[in-house]
Amino acid sequence: MLAPMFSAETLTTFVIAALVMVAIPGPTVLFTIGRAMALGRVGGFLSILGTAIGSLVLVAGVALGVGTVIAQSVVLFTVVKVVGAGYLVFLGIQAIRHRKDAAGSVTGAQPRRSGARLLREGFVVGVTNPKSIAFFLAILPQFVDLPAGSVPMQLFVLGAITVTIGVACDAIWVLLASAARDWFGRSPRRLQTMSTVGGSLMIVLGAFLLLWNEKPAPA
Repeated sequence: MLAPMFSAETLTTFVIAALVMVAIPGPTVLFTIGRAMALGRVGGFLSILGTAIGSLVLVAGVALGVGTVIAQSVVLFTVVKVVGAGYLVFLGIQAIRHRKDAAGSVTGAQPRRSGARLLREGFVVGVTNPKSIAFFLAILPQFVDLPAGSVPMQLFVLGAITVTIGVACDAIWVLLASAARDWFGRSPRRLQTMSTVGGSLMIVLGAFLLLWNEKPAPA
C-alpha cells in the first residue's frame, strides 16, 4: 500500500515532479505523435502500451540496481542510446517507405500491421529511452524513505506512477495527432504527406538522440 510507504507530502511532491518531467516533450512523446500521425489512433495507442511496458522494465531494472550499473558505465549507456536512436530512424524510414499503405486506408485497402508488432516496436523504444533512464536514476532515489523499508519496492512504485502519468499524457497526444490525421485523411495524398511527416519526425528524433551527450547521474 502507498500510505505506509510514502507520506502525503512526499507523494504529492513526486507527482508534481513527474508531471513536469512528462510534460517536457521527449523521445516517447515525439515517437507517439509520429506513430499516431503515420498509423492512426489504434497504432498510436498500441505504441503507448508498448513503450509503457518497456518503461516498466527500466523501472524494474533501476529497482534491482541494474540501472545503476548502466549509469556508471559510459559504454553501456552509449550502447542503449545508439540502439534506441537507430531503431527510431529505422521506424521513421519504414513509415516513409510505406506511406502509400496509409493512404490506402482511405480508399479501403487497410495495411496489414499486427498488434504484436506495434507493441514490440513500442517496447524497444520505451526500454531504450535515455530520458527515462536519466529520470529514473536521478529522480526516483530522491523520494525514497529508507526507514520505510523495501527500497526496491519504493523505487518500483514511484516508477510505476511515472509511467502511468506518461501513458495518460501520451493518450492525449495520440488523440490530437490522430484527429489531425483524420482531417488529412480526406485526401489520400494528404495522408501520404502526414505519414511522411510522422516518419520524418521519428528520424529527426533518432538523430537528436544520437547527438544527445547527457549522461544520467548515478543513483
